[in-house]
Amino acid sequence: MAIDFEEALDAAEPELSSGMNITPLIDVLLVLLVMFIITIPIQLHSVNMEMPAGLPPPMSKPPLVVSIQVTAQNQFLWNDEPLADRPLLEQRLRSAAQLAEQPEIHIRSHPLAKYDTVAAVLSASQRLGLQKIGVVGLEAYAR
Repeated sequence: MAIDFEEALDAAEPELSSGMNITPLIDVLLVLLVMFIITIPIQLHSVNMEMPAGLPPPMSKPPLVVSIQVTAQNQFLWNDEPLADRPLLEQRLRSAAQLAEQPEIHIRSHPLAKYDTVAAVLSASQRLGLQKIGVVGLEAYAR
């Protein structure tokens, strides 16, 4: 059952290929590739952290909290005390920033207050060096 190439060239039948059929080889390689991909262990992108053991130390005293409210008329309230104008607010923020232990600044705005008034309080607090600034009461705006 040998192939005679000279007779194959003269015949009216289609030409025979003298190359090796590599389709089964490619099939086997693809199966092996899929098996290797499946058996590779999953890489977890995690960072090992060393957490402190034991209970945290008790707080010596509760933090001082200053509540600044912006009303619907864009007026400021410092711990429910109305302030006359913005320079008075900045003066109080400056004195709070100079304390040894800075207070927490909680800013709450009325839904009808202007955004630029609230943003002015936030930027003045940051510019004057206060570190603990937060906006509270945002749950009213959640849908």
